Amino acid sequence: MNKTMLTLTLTTVGLLTAVATGLAISDDDHREHRRSTTPRADVDPVTNSFYAEECGSCHMAYQPGLLPARSWNVIMTPAALADHFGDDASLPDESREAIGRYLSANAADFSDKKRSRSFAKAALGEMPDPAGGGPRITENRYFVRKHDEIPLRLVTGNPEVGSFSQCDSCHGRANDGVYNEHDVVIPGHGRWED
Repeated sequence: MNKTMLTLTLTTVGLLTAVATGLAISDDDHREHRRSTTPRADVDPVTNSFYAEECGSCHMAYQPGLLPARSWNVIMTPAALADHFGDDASLPDESREAIGRYLSANAADFSDKKRSRSFAKAALGEMPDPAGGGPRITENRYFVRKHDEIPLRLVTGNPEVGSFSQCDSCHGRANDGVYNEHDVVIPGHGRWED
């Protein structure tokens, strides 16, 4: 093999190696980008099957990280459960206390999740009112600020949603604790862009 042919062969091998390396790095970068854009839980998902079954039989089993412990404590009182937002959700004391312990121990003020901490911070200084079922997640200042641009007609005027308390109507991964605003799809309207 002459010198020119050897140089050409080595140059070709070098270029092919560089291209292959570049593609491998690019593929790794692409995988890393996909991994970093996969929504992570904003609040810890519900992990107590008794709570999920008992409370989730009537409505979405809200994650404990959406309210501070003192709010959950008010909601779980016998009086508040007897008039739980217009319904009687009374429970035997043992069940009520077990669910209350789970909610309080995993409440927003004990969470390391950023969104939960925002709910806890927004509730500072508020005194939960047990009348009518207790404090509402939808009245938390953080919640209100995050939803203030959404027209009421798309929620309360929308038969497919009905209320801001129907988180899982628009947040498709709400049950997993994912409330990413870029993934909001309002039934009958489509993707929400603010």
